[in-house]
Amino acid sequence: MENKVQEALEEIKRGTSEIIDIESIEKLIKRYYETGENFYVKAGFDPTAPDLHLGHTVLIQKLALFQKFGGIVQFLIGDFTATIGDPTGKSETRKVLSEQDVLDNAQSYKTQVFKILDESKTEVMFNSKWLKELGTGGLISLASNLTVARMIERDDFSKRYESNTPIAVSEFMYPLLQGYDSVAMNTDIELGGTDQKFNLLMGRTLQKAYNCKKQQAVLMMPILEGLDGVQKMSKSLGNYIGVTDEAFDMFGKVLSISDELMWRYFELLSSKSLNEIAALKKGVENKTLHPKDVKDSLAIEIVDRFHGVGSGEKAKEEFKKVFAKKDIPTDMNEYTFEGEIWICQALVEAKLVNSTSQARRDVKANAVSLNQEKVSDDKLNLQIGEYILQKGKKNFAKIIIK
Repeated sequence: MENKVQEALEEIKRGTSEIIDIESIEKLIKRYYETGENFYVKAGFDPTAPDLHLGHTVLIQKLALFQKFGGIVQFLIGDFTATIGDPTGKSETRKVLSEQDVLDNAQSYKTQVFKILDESKTEVMFNSKWLKELGTGGLISLASNLTVARMIERDDFSKRYESNTPIAVSEFMYPLLQGYDSVAMNTDIELGGTDQKFNLLMGRTLQKAYNCKKQQAVLMMPILEGLDGVQKMSKSLGNYIGVTDEAFDMFGKVLSISDELMWRYFELLSSKSLNEIAALKKGVENKTLHPKDVKDSLAIEIVDRFHGVGSGEKAKEEFKKVFAKKDIPTDMNEYTFEGEIWICQALVEAKLVNSTSQARRDVKANAVSLNQEKVSDDKLNLQIGEYILQKGKKNFAKIIIK
């Protein structure tokens, strides 16, 4: 029993930026294993855009994980709060959405998230149900729980205040309403991004103020880096993988990330356990596994998640066929080596050049490609795997390293 609880906690902690009151989470999971009693895990989404990318799904993956350990996900559509607009991280007041926009986007969210979440363990909720009923007296009572000075402590508000950028009074209500959602929903744990800390803590504050006999634990997830490995994943930056991307495009985008970034994606996006990921990483380190094969498995997992089991393998095969059509001959000399080999030595052994010094010059002249990617590092060592080595436009060799 104790081992199960600790294993669950390790998976829950994985990839998180901060957890407030981990002790409460441990008690909830332990109670579930002992009695079968469920607990409630909330995440709120303002339906301001109809499509999700993998950066958004980091939070949803964590919700799905809680479902394995007794959590009932409260997937909150902020249809009421979206009419105010969350000011978090914004330098100006956000435009208000129409009711129809909110409903259309909410439906799109539901369609996409159930590719990750277990629908039978998910309650989709709309906060207009209780916030519309709050009334004027209820709103005034709610507002009395927070001072203006405390609100101005928020980084985004303080910057706008100091720069004389307008702040609508309605925006002050947003964190209070988000916090009140936790009161109305009787939430045990709330998840959000690191930029949501102020709002998430408001739930704890208001549950105490309204005598809920509990204060929700808070778990914050980091922002996922985009394909470039530097900037956060964003459609505006073009470094994103969309949940609605075609299987082929999704597969290719995952393959385009660096070997280093691959482990970050495994940690935040994969359903594989920490032990499984550790085994893959060890295999790459001791060269019994090639990074390309491991990245293939990640791409297949992600494509299967959004396009159905088997779609990943189909995308992989299609990708290989397209790759094969890029002027690479089907018949070429094949060379096999034991252990790693220096790129320049491989060029010599494959009879593509006469000497390693010539190979160095060719690499520096951008005349050498590996799997159709130009090689710029003349010190590169090829690891375990299969490669198409090319010198110039017409000289090819297949390299196999065991």
